[in-house]
Amino acid sequence: MLTVYHNPRCGKSRNCLAFLEAKNIPYETVLYLTDNPSYTDIENLIQKLNIKPIELVRTKEKIWIENYKNKALTDSQIIQAMTDNPILIERPIVIKNNKAIIGRDLEQLESFLG
Repeated sequence: MLTVYHNPRCGKSRNCLAFLEAKNIPYETVLYLTDNPSYTDIENLIQKLNIKPIELVRTKEKIWIENYKNKALTDSQIIQAMTDNPILIERPIVIKNNKAIIGRDLEQLESFLG
């Protein structure tokens, strides 16, 4: 079964779930803004996504701009920022086995699900 890191207020995230439902693909959701992921959870997501930590950050979020933008941060500091402020985590994240994708582009998501 797929796992989707979901923010119900995000249109892209809602579109992802609607896509999965239309295809009758079972999934479970993680409401990561209320069930905050740990540092290790975020590390694992980054590994499954095969990206650098900064690529998981929503750099246009007010919290990022006011507190982190233009600072020389280590990967650990970036992960800690997402741990402290889950709103910074890009969404939706779709996990299938040991791989994941940021499911904003439905064509890429469809290809990922194969």
